[in-house]
Amino acid sequence: MPLADHLRELRNRLAKGMLAIVVVSIVAAFYSEELMEFLADPVPRCAKGEDRTGGVCATVSYMDLLSPFTTTVKVSLMVGVVVASPVWLYQLWAFVAPGLHKHERKYTYAFVGAAVPLFVGGAWLAYEIMPISMRVLLSITPDGSENILPMDKILDFSVRMVLVFGVSFELPLLLVMLNMTGMVSGRRMLGWWRGVVMGVFVFGAVATPTTDPVGMIALAGPIVVLYFLAVGFSVLNDKRRRRNDPDADLDDDEASELDLTPEPVVGIEPVPAAKSLPEQVNGDGSRSAKYNGYDDVT
Repeated sequence: MPLADHLRELRNRLAKGMLAIVVVSIVAAFYSEELMEFLADPVPRCAKGEDRTGGVCATVSYMDLLSPFTTTVKVSLMVGVVVASPVWLYQLWAFVAPGLHKHERKYTYAFVGAAVPLFVGGAWLAYEIMPISMRVLLSITPDGSENILPMDKILDFSVRMVLVFGVSFELPLLLVMLNMTGMVSGRRMLGWWRGVVMGVFVFGAVATPTTDPVGMIALAGPIVVLYFLAVGFSVLNDKRRRRNDPDADLDDDEASELDLTPEPVVGIEPVPAAKSLPEQVNGDGSRSAKYNGYDDVT
């Protein structure tokens, strides 16, 4: 297609994806109260008559006049982006797919099919450990002080936890992709295990919004397990590739071993003479001796 047609198609597909997000967001706005209750559920709320000091519990509140409205809009848009993701992801895929080869489409289906469960698993784990993380954070509150948590801060905390855990669970898939393209071998990845384990725990301590070791271990532990699973898959894939291609271990600038033994000539292949050009032929069809078999330029 010409460039203008590509841009027109991109505009149409973006419009369809945005329309799906807007429609789902409008529907989610009618259930915003239930959605905000679901997001604030990990917070240990204070019961009626319970002592609110010392970090035992917290009170969820809205700190200004516009906070309920802005929080509702934010929650509705977030739900719209997540729930409408099959629509706008399909529009993105439909725009890119015609430029891919058949094997590239096959790999894309496989990686997308693995990426979605990994992200959902990380998001589910983040939501499950949030009550523990919040209790640990609230326990630092000095005696005589109460915890009043703004709803928008709780929303930001929950979204950050979900995104950090979900994206972190994609790291082993990235390693598998690098191995499938031949950029990193499984043996080399196995040699990195000490640095990777150390780096994952440091990343878990920095990336999680909480400062407690529970969040760090909950994030780093599954990533380490997934890392070794990716290494095992890469090692098996390297063995399979080596069986199918004996030169698979060679670098791009490394020459393979060549057989330079000369082969005997079995026979001479006869080559027919070329036909004479029109200017080399006499009127009766015989060869002209004027140019001695060559054309006039020669």
